[in-house]
Amino acid sequence: METNGIHDNAIVYSCYYERSREGEQFVPEHVLSYQLSGTLELNDGHKTYVYQPGDLRFVKRNRLVKFSKQPPENGEFRSLSIYLSQEVLQDFCKEYPYSAVPRASGDAVLELPSSPLLRSYIESLLPYENAQAPFSPSLLALKLKEAILVLLQTAPELKDVLFDFDPPGKIDLAAFMNRNFHFNVQLSRFAYLTGRSLAAFKRDFEKIFHTSPGKWLVQRRLEEAYYQIKNKGRAPSDVYLDLGFEDLSHFSFAFKKVYGISPSRV
Repeated sequence: METNGIHDNAIVYSCYYERSREGEQFVPEHVLSYQLSGTLELNDGHKTYVYQPGDLRFVKRNRLVKFSKQPPENGEFRSLSIYLSQEVLQDFCKEYPYSAVPRASGDAVLELPSSPLLRSYIESLLPYENAQAPFSPSLLALKLKEAILVLLQTAPELKDVLFDFDPPGKIDLAAFMNRNFHFNVQLSRFAYLTGRSLAAFKRDFEKIFHTSPGKWLVQRRLEEAYYQIKNKGRAPSDVYLDLGFEDLSHFSFAFKKVYGISPSRV
């Protein structure tokens, strides 16, 4: 179960009473988040990040990230997130003379120092969690601008992340897909992240893999599932979500169709 306090989709309070591993695993905008209670685990396909109450994090836009939200025993998972859209950041640059120097992409998630400035900013937002009315547009704009200024004061190197407005460039499609096949996102997301239109993505994909993206993704995920179950001893119920299948029954049906037995009998 989840409840949200949402203010124009820019400042979001989330509350979960049960473990959650759902949602499209694509981050379209930069997010500054603070862990209020419970545990959050993020995985970008390369690293796993674990956050406890009091931890701050910054998630970069245009990244694939899986999450697992775990409430404490007899409690609830609570977090506060500030979404910094491209529009907000571009407006900020019209007022302040910042520009980015292109750099290597680096980690998808950055841990932020526990600075008094950041703490003070987060604390200023907490009274609005249970407010009956949303932020006024003027107040919302002010709090978002404050978030950017505090981030730049606390971690000046974020300048090159926040103000890089370029879309993803064209990259090695085969390498990208073999790293990220387990993320459950639409083909249009994969296309965008490899610097291609959907049509160009499908065309390049078939030239490289000699099959359609949809068929390849199912086959590659099933191969990895078979390996994880047989060689790592993992249970099918633990594997299917990690590998991009939406439900256990669909996974079991596809697995049996290819391997002739149900995954529980491997």
